[in-house]
Amino acid sequence: MRLLKLVPDNTNIDFLRLRTIAVVVSSILLAASIALIAIKGLNFGIDFEGGQMIHVRFEQAPDLDQLRESVNGLGLGDASIQEFGAANEFSIRMPLPEAGGPQAASDAAGAVRAAIAERYPGATFQAVETVSGKVSGELVEAGALALLFAMIGITIYIWFRFEWQFGVGALFSLFHDVTITLGFFALTQMEFDLNVVAALLTLIGYSLNDTIVIYDRIRENLRKYRKMEIVPLLNLTVNETLSRTIATNFAMLLALGSLMLFGPPVIASFTTALVISVFVGTYSTVYIAAPWLVWLKVGPDTFVPKDDSGAERIEPREGYTR
Repeated sequence: MRLLKLVPDNTNIDFLRLRTIAVVVSSILLAASIALIAIKGLNFGIDFEGGQMIHVRFEQAPDLDQLRESVNGLGLGDASIQEFGAANEFSIRMPLPEAGGPQAASDAAGAVRAAIAERYPGATFQAVETVSGKVSGELVEAGALALLFAMIGITIYIWFRFEWQFGVGALFSLFHDVTITLGFFALTQMEFDLNVVAALLTLIGYSLNDTIVIYDRIRENLRKYRKMEIVPLLNLTVNETLSRTIATNFAMLLALGSLMLFGPPVIASFTTALVISVFVGTYSTVYIAAPWLVWLKVGPDTFVPKDDSGAERIEPREGYTR
């Protein structure tokens, strides 16, 4: 039985030919993402903003304006009401009472539940979540530090595992992936909560995994093809690892597609961020991480040891005595 080959053995696609266009596209996407984050901001969930979130399932989909009128008529502050998964399920987000502490928050949630139950008999309450402003601020700080330290730690690891040029390429690639993903959430105003932070950390790890595979093969080819120019060598490396990249991404998309189709609405933002990471992470590995080595003047002789006179020093092979 013949094995299925996703990529023929003689594949030779000139990926790096488009590196200049890729730089322009990435620059536009990065600028647009930063502008969207600065202007529109992220739609922070209750984890980061604080407040109360009530998930309600109705027997029949209610009129949104009437539902909003019922909740806002209680005088508890402006409520944000959004469809949550199915057409008859809604999330109601409200600010916390200014005074009264946990008891006031509990009373407010009880008042909302009573008003909805009176107007919409048969409505069921799936969950009631309350996060104080102090806790939400701590979660914002912890999430931001987690992303920052993850990127710094990964860069240091690659710097020591390979060379500093590889570390720079990996850091910019990770910055590219995270920024564009945040820009997508700012554009769509999908809820940004702790699930998305977990997805971003997963994105960093996934993108790094693909980058390390490419970098390791690049370093191997730098030693193997000492007279090959860097651009053809990078193209050769990407083509050599193309089968593995396609197989890995296809398996990831199968799992994530199942989550998007059949998973609960509460993890919709998490799944969306991971789907973006598959495409953006693969793109950045080929068109950001690899071309950085060209821009940093890496070549077949860059990492060859030199003696005091500047000539190449040939290291003896294992088991060989001069």
